[in-house]
Amino acid sequence: MTLYNLKKGSASLGDLIDGYGSLFAPALIGNTYFVDPGAAVNGDGTAHSPFTSLLTAYNQCTAGQHDTVFMIGSDTAWDPAASLTWAKSHTHLIGISSPLPGQGQRCRIEGSTTNDLVTLLTVSASGCIFSNLKWVNLGDKDQDSGAVVVTGGRNAFINCQIAGMGHATPAARAGSYSLTLSGSENHFERCSIGLDTIVRAEANAELLVTGGARNSFWDCWFESYSETAGHFAVSITGMDRYIEFKDCMFYNFSVNWGNAITNAFSITVAPTHYVILRGACQFVGYTGTADTVGHVYQAAPTPSVTAGLSTQPTT
Repeated sequence: MTLYNLKKGSASLGDLIDGYGSLFAPALIGNTYFVDPGAAVNGDGTAHSPFTSLLTAYNQCTAGQHDTVFMIGSDTAWDPAASLTWAKSHTHLIGISSPLPGQGQRCRIEGSTTNDLVTLLTVSASGCIFSNLKWVNLGDKDQDSGAVVVTGGRNAFINCQIAGMGHATPAARAGSYSLTLSGSENHFERCSIGLDTIVRAEANAELLVTGGARNSFWDCWFESYSETAGHFAVSITGMDRYIEFKDCMFYNFSVNWGNAITNAFSITVAPTHYVILRGACQFVGYTGTADTVGHVYQAAPTPSVTAGLSTQPTT
């Protein structure tokens, strides 16, 4: 049954809503634009004649009216020539592809060695939805770099992969990252942050928290490949109030299980704050939860420095 015809095309929104809930609902309100980086020609932004550039679609959006960009999944990624700053509040980016949880989305934004960007996306806007997307920075320049920076607030990232340090050169720098977060009240759900194919040869982190308050991560996967004890899944250098991790996996790959990482969290922030681990958070490839356990609050029946640390079952 057709619920609504998209303003910029003839596709049925009812077909898109099925299985995704309210993620597509903003398209009922604002204008809709389509992007397909694999299209043969640059179109007019309709469903049957999409733009080839995400920047072109973003430039059509107006802040505050819930305009929505749909990115069509294909074997071709969008390789931006410059970092995209998403500064228009209440505008949304939704990937149309197989809803693989956290990893493997075919709606991809990939930084290349040609452009060597410091970051692919900076979200300074508020109230935006990003869903079913993959950002991976494959640049090889010898500089601190990553994939996504979030400075705005009240944004939702649903079913996304955010992977920086996709080349060994930036992965060997202490200031590199996958995601940097300084805004408040952002929510990440069923997201994968990091990757386990490029070795992290320095004391960097997949998630770098430099500020903000009341951010949450539900059912997220933090992954890395490191033989360096100083590497962290999460490094917190500034924040207020609390940050919440619910049912999250913190996983580090080491060849032949050779070097388990000492701690998943590095916490150096001074003001009063809470790192809340809810539900069944699990740590694989780590020997400890955090270097400052006094700021960590667990949901384990008997909280301890080893709660959530995974081990092989005994026979």
